[in-house]
Amino acid sequence: MAITAVLGASPNPERYANKAIRLLSSYGHEVIPVNPAFKEIEGLPVANSLEAISQPVDTLTLYVGPDRGEPLLPQMLALHPRRVIMNPGTESAVLAKALTEAGIEVVEGCTLVMLKTGQF
Repeated sequence: MAITAVLGASPNPERYANKAIRLLSSYGHEVIPVNPAFKEIEGLPVANSLEAISQPVDTLTLYVGPDRGEPLLPQMLALHPRRVIMNPGTESAVLAKALTEAGIEVVEGCTLVMLKTGQF
């Protein structure tokens, strides 16, 4: 199964990023949580940055706002996932334009809804 990286991963079970990690895992997806503040989330090793990921990533799902996501554009481009999902509150025209121009599919949607409705 393809790898999904969760940028803005959280160990707090009430956070949507954590719910996404758990749901992705339950659907059989290989998940890499990304957050410099934690070593492990939901039993998974955490990458401290996008640059720390050495495997090919199919999907990067964002759980950080544009103020934190936009500075990571060079790392997103270097990672070159097949697609980036901008969850509610993470939408950025700057990121969408640059990622699309680099040939990366951009989806504005909710990872949880996409999984539950078979659209992931």
